[in-house]
Amino acid sequence: MKIYDSKNLRNVAVLGHSGSGKSNLMEMMSHTANINKIAKLSDKEHTTNQLSLNAVEFGDYKYNFLDTPGSFDFSGDVISALSACNTAIIVVDATDPLQVGTEKALELTEGLPKIMFINKIDDEKARYKDVIEMLNNKFPNKIVPMISPIFNDKKFVGLHNIFENVDDLEGEFKEQAIAVKEALMELVAETDDDILDKYFSGEELTKEEILNGLRIGIQRGDIIPVISGSTINNVGTKEMMEAITDYIAPAHLDSDADFRGFVFKTVVDPFIGKMSYIKIVEGSIKKDMEVFNVNKDQKEKVSNIYSVQNSELSEIGEAKAGDIVVVTKINSLKTGDTIAKKKDAEKLPEIKFPRPQIYYAVNPANKNEEEKVGTVLMRLLEEDPTLEYTRNKETKQALLGGQGDLHLNHIKKKMKDKFGLEISFSDLEVAYRETIKGSSDVQGKHKKQSGGRGQYGDVKIRFSHSEEPFEFSEELFGESIPRSYVPAVEKGLQEAMQKGVLAGYPVTNIKAVLYDGSYHDVDSSEMAFKLAASLAFKKGMEDAKPILLEPIMKLTITIPDEYMGDVMGDMTKRRGKILGMDQAAGGKQILEALAPQAETFKYAIDLRSMTQGRGFFEMEFDGYQEVPGNIAEKIIAARK
Repeated sequence: MKIYDSKNLRNVAVLGHSGSGKSNLMEMMSHTANINKIAKLSDKEHTTNQLSLNAVEFGDYKYNFLDTPGSFDFSGDVISALSACNTAIIVVDATDPLQVGTEKALELTEGLPKIMFINKIDDEKARYKDVIEMLNNKFPNKIVPMISPIFNDKKFVGLHNIFENVDDLEGEFKEQAIAVKEALMELVAETDDDILDKYFSGEELTKEEILNGLRIGIQRGDIIPVISGSTINNVGTKEMMEAITDYIAPAHLDSDADFRGFVFKTVVDPFIGKMSYIKIVEGSIKKDMEVFNVNKDQKEKVSNIYSVQNSELSEIGEAKAGDIVVVTKINSLKTGDTIAKKKDAEKLPEIKFPRPQIYYAVNPANKNEEEKVGTVLMRLLEEDPTLEYTRNKETKQALLGGQGDLHLNHIKKKMKDKFGLEISFSDLEVAYRETIKGSSDVQGKHKKQSGGRGQYGDVKIRFSHSEEPFEFSEELFGESIPRSYVPAVEKGLQEAMQKGVLAGYPVTNIKAVLYDGSYHDVDSSEMAFKLAASLAFKKGMEDAKPILLEPIMKLTITIPDEYMGDVMGDMTKRRGKILGMDQAAGGKQILEALAPQAETFKYAIDLRSMTQGRGFFEMEFDGYQEVPGNIAEKIIAARK
């Protein structure tokens, strides 16, 4: 592969709903660029679960296509791809225009120059007019069908380019083509005052003026070209390649500056090792070049540089600003890191990824492989920053969080296929707490005589509720207990708080006041007073109205307006409390609520079901609240 100047590079993210034909479009464009390549097409739905790069050389240009997953469970890869691209192609299934993946793609690419590709236009179920109506509603006065379908007796017969002669067209197709071209000319004219004057004076715009106006309009987001086609039958793919070349302006980058770029994707391969996908922002990168990982302040050597063609690494000697390359075995690099020639180079903005929506406990099939499973999962976290792997010290569970069931099951399959490790998932255990609502005044006496030196410790303690996790003080008078034993009493209470009297959960929000007691000159010891404090604690808890507490989560839920009633009703069923709501962009609402953690473990699945996949949420720990009596009884009974 030759070295391309910045002006001849195009980085294009391809988005759309699962099964819309993204992968087939990639395959067909690659085939169009290289007629000797055999296209691997399928009329079945592809499921892309991971971002893939395919560099295509066409004429004097290099296109770095980033094929992205259609399921929102893999949205992290879509976000990664968009961070490295200056253009997006959104593939729309003509047989099912209003798919969730299409909506998500349109939202994520807001502000980015884009071209719409209406696929499956030759399918008998195609609804071209519905697609155009949907796009016009979403982007009023911006949609321009540059390459539109012609139907005869409801059957697809060919494509019409907006710049071609309309004489061969008939009826509504002719009227439509004329109207579209007039609308385009007006949009083009609005990109420049001189052209606008020329247009309204009735003069013809030159080809160069039209092309330049298109580039400006698309870059601003004022013009969104639409190309129709069929990936299965290689219709419209060549026109798509030409549109990217002609209409998408290259990014203005400095190839002569010192090298700087950022890692937008990491892949961990059991054989190759770590593969870092880098977008070059300035300068150029060369084989055997010394660079710095600016985030880690670490010097590294780039042994080899690769592009990716047809799923295979293709070694190159150099790449310039605007290009996308892969480097291998630089272990310090992580997604989001800035890599540069200069140690003190300015860091590039980090990529913001969504937080996990759902968590499960991870259980290795082989208990002896627990450590190995943890190591591999930490490596997979480098590949996918939307994952989270932690260990809950209280429940002793290893927790894996992700964007949904599909996402986590994909990780489970990857662990088996790539690393030979089998795991299963189970539901999370809730980290309940215990506390007291009332107060008590108790004595704890530990006395043991069994020959030789005995054990003696005696304390009187008042217990009550506290706003602090634990409060301890003493009000001793005279010599009832030597002061040297007071720390042992406090330590004994803290150790006893690890297991409450109701269900054995940790105890919190307790105030203890040591006010009296007794001791023995010979038999008393720190251990005896620790045990006496433990006895007092158990009695004190039982006498002071012990209750069970549960963790409460704060949820920030984003949903389309029409689902507000369903979501609020469901939140009430979960023992949740609505805190408030705000209007968001795009006809959406942001709902804030509090709900018990026990009711939120499967919320990601239920929310998607309620909102047809259009809702999402973020969640954080808020505090603890008392568990209602009937529910507390069941929890306590289950523990016993």
